[in-house]
Amino acid sequence: YSAAMFHLFTHAFFKALLFLGAGSVIHAMSGEQDMRKMGGLWRSIKITYGMMWIGSLALAGIWPFAGFYSKDLILESAFAAHTGLGIYAYWLGIAAAVMTAFYSWRLLFMTFHGESRADEKTLAHVHESPKSMTIPLLVLAIGAMFSGVLGAKYFVGEHMAEFWGKSIFVMEGHNVIEAAHHVPPWVGYLIT
Repeated sequence: YSAAMFHLFTHAFFKALLFLGAGSVIHAMSGEQDMRKMGGLWRSIKITYGMMWIGSLALAGIWPFAGFYSKDLILESAFAAHTGLGIYAYWLGIAAAVMTAFYSWRLLFMTFHGESRADEKTLAHVHESPKSMTIPLLVLAIGAMFSGVLGAKYFVGEHMAEFWGKSIFVMEGHNVIEAAHHVPPWVGYLIT
């Protein structure tokens, strides 16, 4: 439960960052939402571009971003449970992580790189979003970068017992979070 709550906490930052970043792209493109009509936008909306990279790296679980700490722990915990269901959940989680990384990179490359596929009228009006959108993007990006490393010791680390108090009870001998820190190295390497 603690790993799931930790992932919920970190995920809130990078997923909100990606959604607001998508809104910033749509705003820049005068309401256009079809990525097949985008491309080459990174030069025109550099703040949004940078924030989308941060959100995508965090979502993909790349170190040192927040998703690395929480997503990996969930998968390692599933493996460390040493049950058939846990191993099944681990492999499904690996498959989901691969698909997530694929669609994140697809989003970045189709939207921001390559030749533009937008019409001239839309391209003439492409602009960075106002501060009312870029400042929240920056705040969420800080969370997407640092919430994992800062929250790990409280949600799932050395201060876990004090942080959760009596709200989460872990039976002796069933501490999957502790066991997750001792999985074989290949389990962790496969995740990242």
